[in-house]
Amino acid sequence: MTSTSTPLTSLTGTYTIDPAHSQIGFVARHAMVTKVRGAFNEFEGTGHFDGADPARSTVSVTIKTASIDTRNEQRDGHLRTNDFLDAPAYPEITFTSTGVEQLDDTHFRLTGDLTIKDVTKSLGIDFEYQGSATDPFGNQRVGFEGSVPISRKEYGITWNAALEGGGVLVGDKVVLEFEVSAIRQP
Repeated sequence: MTSTSTPLTSLTGTYTIDPAHSQIGFVARHAMVTKVRGAFNEFEGTGHFDGADPARSTVSVTIKTASIDTRNEQRDGHLRTNDFLDAPAYPEITFTSTGVEQLDDTHFRLTGDLTIKDVTKSLGIDFEYQGSATDPFGNQRVGFEGSVPISRKEYGITWNAALEGGGVLVGDKVVLEFEVSAIRQP
């Protein structure tokens, strides 16, 4: 049974992100006319949720940079180079929370440090609690969805190409998207 009305205090515990049922993705503007969507296929994360005092909650996520997937191998290969993520030199993107604020019954702001290519910036990500459920294997799950825009230039990702009619090939703004299913640990 899925419910967003489950009391948050009953959800207190330590959770592990289930990568088979979660997605960490992104959207970037391409050629000024369309959006390219992609995801990272390898990541792990843990968190502790304190339902009585959400401000005491914590989250830590590690993403394998080389797992970037835009459904185009040539583009993915370019994104793994020093022009973009430089996966050989910087194999991981990390996020470590520094605070959690409950905005209302189902909305939270997760503040933390995002590190890409050894550049760390503090940011806030708004998440919506999607509910909780006990799966057929007896696991207690919670779901959250959120997104945040970032400037790729702020993380040292500056490669671009000018377009003949004006503008650039790759937009600076990238929206990171999170669809998380996490399992409570015993």
